[in-house]
Amino acid sequence: MSFAQERSLESQEPENQEEKAAEEKARTARWYAIQVASGCEKRVKTNLEQRIRSFDVGDRIVQIEIPKSATLKVRKDGSRHQGEEKVFPGYILVKMIMDDDAWQVVRNTPNVINFVGAEQKRRYGRGRGHVTPVPLTLGEVERIFKQAQEQEPVVKID
Repeated sequence: MSFAQERSLESQEPENQEEKAAEEKARTARWYAIQVASGCEKRVKTNLEQRIRSFDVGDRIVQIEIPKSATLKVRKDGSRHQGEEKVFPGYILVKMIMDDDAWQVVRNTPNVINFVGAEQKRRYGRGRGHVTPVPLTLGEVERIFKQAQEQEPVVKID
């Protein structure tokens, strides 16, 4: 084996280790539902993607999804219009490894209301308390994406 071949093998090992580490993080990441201002789902997604790059938390916030399903609208004049409809309006799903930095990036994104989770009351029972983010179960995530991936579009008549 030549020196160049050994050198190329050495340089490939760290990349494979980095790829393995990235895959491992993706496996440990959990899905969280986030409540956002109504009608601002796409805006929150783009803002969050920009904030992930600027705060360098791309290794902890893995994926952002807005579950949508296909619809077919039939108008009064008989014309058909294909489109997409949000499965859960006012919510987005984020796959992330929960830590303080990632939580702050998501929570302080404009138009994000809160995480979906268990609410802890404030002292003296006044106002909204802190919400402890609760990850979605694997069954819930599969059901949501299965509902969004339905083959037959829903027919709506205007």
